[in-house]
Amino acid sequence: MVDAIVSPLVEQLTSFAAKEIIQQVKLVVGVEKEVKSLTSHLQAIQAVSDDAEEKQVKDKAIRLWLGRLKYASYDIEDVLDEWITARHKLQIKGGVDKKKKVCFCFPASCFGFKQVFLRHDIANKIKEVSEEIHDISTQKDMFKFESSSKSSERPRRVQSTSLIDDEEICGRVGERNALLSMLLCESSEQQKGLHIISIVGMGGIGKTTLAQLACNHVEVKRDFDKILWVCVSETFDEFRIAKAMLEALTGSTSNLDALQSLLISIDESIAGKRFLLVLDDVWDGDYIKWEPFYRCLKKGLHGSKILITTRKESIVSMMRSTDIISIKELAEEECWALFKRLAFFGCSTEECEKLEQIGQRIARKCKGLPLAAKTMGSLMSSKKTEEEWKRILNSDLWKVEEIEKGVLTPLWLSYNDLPSRVKRCFSYCAVFPKDYNIKKDKLITLWMAQGYLSAEAAEQDEELETIGEEYFGILASRSFFQEFEKSYDNRIIECKMHDMVHDFARFVSENECISLEVNGSEELNVPNSLDEKVRHLMLESTFPISTCRAKRIRSLLIECRRYDHSSLNGKILEELFRELTSLRALDFGGSYPSTPLLTPEIPRNIEKLVHLRYLNLSSQGIKKLPETLCELYNLEKLDISYCYKLEELPEGIGKLINMKHLLNKNTSSLRYMPVGIGRLTGLRTLGEFHVSAGGGVDGRKACRLESLKNLEHLQVCGIRRLGDVSAVGEAKRLELDKKKYLFSLTLEFDKKEEEDGERRKNEDDQLLLEALRPPLDLKELEIQYYRGNTVFPSWMTSLTNLKSLDLSSCENCEQLPPLGKLPSLEALSLLFMRSVKRVGDEFLGIESDHHGSSSSSSVIIAFPKLKSLSIEFLRELEEWDYGITRTGNTVINIMPRLSSLTIARCPKLKALPDHIHQTTTLKELSILACRLLKERYRKGEGEDWPKISHIPNTDIR
Repeated sequence: MVDAIVSPLVEQLTSFAAKEIIQQVKLVVGVEKEVKSLTSHLQAIQAVSDDAEEKQVKDKAIRLWLGRLKYASYDIEDVLDEWITARHKLQIKGGVDKKKKVCFCFPASCFGFKQVFLRHDIANKIKEVSEEIHDISTQKDMFKFESSSKSSERPRRVQSTSLIDDEEICGRVGERNALLSMLLCESSEQQKGLHIISIVGMGGIGKTTLAQLACNHVEVKRDFDKILWVCVSETFDEFRIAKAMLEALTGSTSNLDALQSLLISIDESIAGKRFLLVLDDVWDGDYIKWEPFYRCLKKGLHGSKILITTRKESIVSMMRSTDIISIKELAEEECWALFKRLAFFGCSTEECEKLEQIGQRIARKCKGLPLAAKTMGSLMSSKKTEEEWKRILNSDLWKVEEIEKGVLTPLWLSYNDLPSRVKRCFSYCAVFPKDYNIKKDKLITLWMAQGYLSAEAAEQDEELETIGEEYFGILASRSFFQEFEKSYDNRIIECKMHDMVHDFARFVSENECISLEVNGSEELNVPNSLDEKVRHLMLESTFPISTCRAKRIRSLLIECRRYDHSSLNGKILEELFRELTSLRALDFGGSYPSTPLLTPEIPRNIEKLVHLRYLNLSSQGIKKLPETLCELYNLEKLDISYCYKLEELPEGIGKLINMKHLLNKNTSSLRYMPVGIGRLTGLRTLGEFHVSAGGGVDGRKACRLESLKNLEHLQVCGIRRLGDVSAVGEAKRLELDKKKYLFSLTLEFDKKEEEDGERRKNEDDQLLLEALRPPLDLKELEIQYYRGNTVFPSWMTSLTNLKSLDLSSCENCEQLPPLGKLPSLEALSLLFMRSVKRVGDEFLGIESDHHGSSSSSSVIIAFPKLKSLSIEFLRELEEWDYGITRTGNTVINIMPRLSSLTIARCPKLKALPDHIHQTTTLKELSILACRLLKERYRKGEGEDWPKISHIPNTDIR
């Protein structure tokens, strides 16, 4: 990690000094000597960084020295950032003369008092950090580090096939079968309908995984009306647990704020239901906290069960467990099998034989702990030579007594083997609480905001997100992440960290990254938890004003409860912006997009957050953003999604020259987009471009649709209020089809709400949509409120790379387009198509008179790659059937890969087509609020239940 901190600074200092000379810039006068000295000392430290990294495990003094270096490096980053930002400001405000020479040097009148003060302040800070680094560099000599010429090497690209699901590698067949037997058997009458099972064992040995596998078993899913999963994680917070249980039971967020009210609602919700409640990772043995739940849950239907996972034997008796499964260490052969499956993944027989004996010795060092075997197996899968395997086997880290009971040794070995920059990304994950659902894209955004990916991207000329995906893949392949949630196309969306991995991340981050759950009554205790080392902080529940005193924080992530967010009022935000001026990432976006939170306004002094790269204000009740927001020249990502009340964006938004992502989905009150949007030529994401009707008070301020032509790097774009486009020619001038990087496009034909004025003619929508032809490589397309009749654009079936398609509220369309022709389509959603009464052959895109080129039989596949299909709110849909199953000698195969089907609120639909009855790939079928289908396919009762009974997961209600 040392190299990841020092190398970017050396590169930045060298580059910046060179630019000062080339451009004849003297923004900060008289610091050349300090900059040169600073660079020299950092290079000397860089040369010994590998040896220092390796020796720190066994030497506390080295760890302290590295900590001092790290915090000094943060100060260097800050002052360089201020220096670069000052230059950008002057350039943007017209500091360049006709000969392209920058005039902001002498005299002081060129600056003004504020700029002169800033210049002097930067000079003083450079001098201070130079002196500190000189002292640190001198101190390094006492450790007698060995120099290394090893360059900062690029991490090896990781293939997705190296990830193996827990279900594939989990042993414990005996324990699994025993648990299934307990869950599926009828409990005795004496237990009064409540059967409590405990899985108990030491940390890191798969209790949670075992419980998950049992809950996902087909018979268990069918046996219980409701399966509820609540992670307790150490403290038994009665309110949080009750709230989580009720939300799992009802499927909606609860606004109840009293424990007794929650328990009464739980009581009512479980009446007549046979439920399975999993309480995962219980530590707290206080019976007084558990007893109200026990009384309430006893009222469930006979056969209901509670499954507890815990590390403590005392919990078992306290919670009145009737059955216990004790998890011990894996047998040696099981541990070896687990290790071998990962370590030799994709290896030839010859390679396996050559390394098998060394592998068995490494597996024995894992001491029967599945997490250790999994971690070491994942590590060794990246090692291909006998020398590499022997180096790991003989590492001194196996002998370090500080690493508790050998559990963390495999993690240390795997961590130590990571590229330096990836180590930094891993340690950052300690900012999340245990059992937290980590959103992959959010994590990569946070890495980007801290600059962890910038140097790598600059070297390789790649997008930051691409580097982040690669780093995430490396950590996932080493088993630092688990419990992956994936999208329809198998991309990882979310993951978690094992408790022991989380403990290890906290250990290597040296409490630099922490999470706190704070309630208003605990406000006074917060400063005790926030020492000067803390740089990255996540707060759950209410926001404590005392946090503002932790002035060196670089990440502040606030996850307030829905009804606690009012604590972030304007006065508190003003103090936060005044004090936390080192912030790179500030996230207090809401988790409830349907209900905006209560932050009324953003204070003007947000301009003080000059280092800010990522700002999340989503789901806030703000109506306007201050113009001073446009002074944040380093801002790369602004999230204002679901700010339903937001009426306008700052006019000066064009000054945000580093902006790459403007996430403004569902900002329906925006009146127009400011002209400056057209100057943000680096934009990759523009969630919604709001077309202005033109003229009026917004005429000169509003950006025209054709201005998007300048945004050549757009990857994700939404265009809203296409109903207000005045002429088709404007859409043609946009030249959407020439945006070669665009992969996701949303087109909404709604218009600004007005009392007067008629909606354009339906045929105009058809012409406009035809003119908005996207690039052929488009991957995702969404069309909403299109008023065309039966004709969809000619270009739709030419999108041969399209993977996801959503058609919503196309109310005049009586016939679906021939989507079966799309060869790459994996996910299809049809919503609110109120004129569609029948889905038939036209949907497949196969002509009835089709003939093969010869008399021999052949197969045509309609929807060859479709995995997920959702049909909702087609209230007039009566029939879904195909008259064509064969044409000539050609057999038609329909949706051969379909795995998930949802039919919701289609009350007139009479039956599913035969190909759904016959498919063997379908894993999930949901039929919701479809009266006729419900009667026909009702479990065990409907006449056609046998036709779908083979589908593992069915939800019919």
